[in-house]
Amino acid sequence: MSIRMKSLAAGCAIALLAGFAHAQELAPLNSDTEKDRIDWSQLQAKFGDVPAAPAGAKIGGVSKTLTNEYWRSLGEGYQNYGKKNGVEVVYQAAQNEGDQLGQLSTAETLISQGFNALLFSPQTDNNLQPALEAAESKGIPVINVNDAVIPGARQYVGNVQRDNGVRVAKWFLANRPQGGKVAVIEGQAGVFAAGQRTKGFTETVTDGGKFTVVASVPGNWDRQLAYDSAATILQQNPDLVGFYANNDGMALGVVEAVKAAGLQDKVVVFGTDGISDAYNSIKAGELTGTVDSFPVLTGEVSMEVALRLLGKQAIPRVVSTPQALITKDNVATYSATGDELRKVLLAQPAE
Repeated sequence: MSIRMKSLAAGCAIALLAGFAHAQELAPLNSDTEKDRIDWSQLQAKFGDVPAAPAGAKIGGVSKTLTNEYWRSLGEGYQNYGKKNGVEVVYQAAQNEGDQLGQLSTAETLISQGFNALLFSPQTDNNLQPALEAAESKGIPVINVNDAVIPGARQYVGNVQRDNGVRVAKWFLANRPQGGKVAVIEGQAGVFAAGQRTKGFTETVTDGGKFTVVASVPGNWDRQLAYDSAATILQQNPDLVGFYANNDGMALGVVEAVKAAGLQDKVVVFGTDGISDAYNSIKAGELTGTVDSFPVLTGEVSMEVALRLLGKQAIPRVVSTPQALITKDNVATYSATGDELRKVLLAQPAE
């Protein structure tokens, strides 16, 4: 084991010990099933206006990486809301989605800089646990914002991760009633969202016995690795009918593998996140669809929750944010931005 990995393992072990008392009063968080929850659209009705930010307030955000558009868009949401409400926002990230120690170091640095609240999007479910404990010991509220889930988090903002996979599976059941072979390109091991997305898809699509998941392999959020894995799966299963990838970067890699194999008219590909490249690919008739979880809006809602917490409002442990399956049939509708997109999402029927 490398020195870096030993250090990370030691940090997680310390966090588990430090969080033991914490766990006695707070059950480990499952953001998909937690009963203490509210939908983002109900915050105003239940809690009223957002409290004014404290004078000189600043909020820090720690992201997985800025190389993925999803996380840049989340930060855009933070900044948008901060500017409208007179709050300074500092948004930082690890160098890549595998730099767990770098992300932890970033979080620990922000804790020492006097922020009123912190927004954490951890790379795995455990790597920012030490930072969470350190922040709470200083009285700094921490909000876990998508998509890995810190078990000891008191507040979480994000979408129902399992439902990402369920929505894609339901498309297959409705549009490929004859069934067939499908495959999954998973995200990073140890990330709540990756496990839930895969589980939601697999359990739903195989219900009824018409579909078989012939491969479910890690893609680690990496486009090239997803391409390579998809190419191998297609060689072994030339009669495959479709792929589900846990994020859009991997899905776009799968699309290239499908095109290279000359199977674009037979194999459909779905991703998750709703980045602009995914929308463009859908419009071009290449990517079949994505489950958009609207990161800019998620960032804005997270900042709203932070200000409500600073205003001493008793916000439920989970604030659910919206998502939608995007295909060629509705891509134009969901291409809206800002207030227009909010109107579209608020008009979605309850599920």
